[in-house]
Amino acid sequence: MHYNPSLTTNAMALLLFFFLFFSCLSLSIQESQHNATSISFSFPLSSVPHSANTTPSFYSSFVSQIKHSPPIKTSPYNYRSTFKYSMALIVSLPIGTPPQTQQMVLDTGSQLSWIQCHNKTPKKPPPTMAFDPSLSSSFSVLPCTHPLCKPRIPDFTLPTSCDQNRLCHYSYFYADGTYAEGSLVREKFTFSSSQSTPPLILGCAQDASNDKGILGMNLGRRSFAAQAKISKFSYCVPTRQSQAGLSSTGSFYLGENPNSSGFQYISLLTFTQSQTTLPNLDALAYSVPMQGIRIGNMRLNIPASVFRPDRSGSGQTMIDSGSEFTYLVDEAYNKVREEIVRHAGPKLKKNYVYGGVSDMCFDGNPTEIVRLIGSMVLEFEKGVEIVIDKERVLADVGGGVHCVGIGRSEMLGAASNIIGNFHQQNLWVEFDLANRRVGLGKADCSRTV
Repeated sequence: MHYNPSLTTNAMALLLFFFLFFSCLSLSIQESQHNATSISFSFPLSSVPHSANTTPSFYSSFVSQIKHSPPIKTSPYNYRSTFKYSMALIVSLPIGTPPQTQQMVLDTGSQLSWIQCHNKTPKKPPPTMAFDPSLSSSFSVLPCTHPLCKPRIPDFTLPTSCDQNRLCHYSYFYADGTYAEGSLVREKFTFSSSQSTPPLILGCAQDASNDKGILGMNLGRRSFAAQAKISKFSYCVPTRQSQAGLSSTGSFYLGENPNSSGFQYISLLTFTQSQTTLPNLDALAYSVPMQGIRIGNMRLNIPASVFRPDRSGSGQTMIDSGSEFTYLVDEAYNKVREEIVRHAGPKLKKNYVYGGVSDMCFDGNPTEIVRLIGSMVLEFEKGVEIVIDKERVLADVGGGVHCVGIGRSEMLGAASNIIGNFHQQNLWVEFDLANRRVGLGKADCSRTV
């Protein structure tokens, strides 16, 4: 989920401890085979705007590190929906029997899916859209005897435990300090009277720092995509509205996308058994072979190895719908900053670091600044590129300040390169799980159907 710029140093240190400790623990899990026929469904997406009374934040989701599942069979089902985009993609899902609509962040960077549940004796008033388990005939809890509750078998980054009611309790922390905890349960996603998933393992949160749930879509065996046997999904993120509070409409598919004939595909990186045990590698991320970065007409002097995992696992490049902006390891970030300074150095906002992660910010006329900088290009294998037009180089972070939408990932406690949804605007992004690849296709996402 998101990184909060107001997070204290101590909190960041504590979070880093949790992240590293439990990431190492999770490496012992072995993936099971998934041979069942896959299914797919559609549902509406909307956006969560910046709150007027909070500091603008970089969104970033961080993932559990369990070995990926084997390829799954393709699905004959094809569904389409639309979504509203401003900062995060929010899916509205019908869950339970009869279904109750729940709002969840579509997150390709995490595994555990969880929803807000209404506690009969809540410590605080529940969210207005909280799920009420007592109203669903298909709801069931996971007892302490379930394998997920055995010691040192953490499927969800942090280990589960047995609570006082002999239920399987989970605690899930994200890199920005947000968290959710509650009980692991089984529940269906009921899309129509004739179409529903089997009961899936979810988190039923009674205490969370966000009023939206999470739809975990990474390569882990407990993600929604794996449990529901989704073979592929895709989305087209529209350009942002410049005015605060406004959102744009994009397209979303679960299953086959009729536009895919025009996509260019990048094979996901495959890791060896020994690599999956590296302390800084996330083997469940959608990790792609990035080659370099261009700004204007200049290809930056960054070795391709900077975008690949090193001996510790640091440096992988992942595509993440749950991160708002893009994050780079220091070696790449510094080269990008040098080029930005070369183009528009005198315009930089002096002694200003946005959110503790980006010092490439300006308080002048953004149109004039992007004209100086030019477009940016993220280069991948086989000539595949993500072209970031100059109009999308700067992000409005409030107060008349505009920043290049790139931060230092190491300031978040993660030495990875993360391509966020800000740099996925006007682009089809397809996650083809059956063939272990990511498809990219340029589009006018505000008009795409």
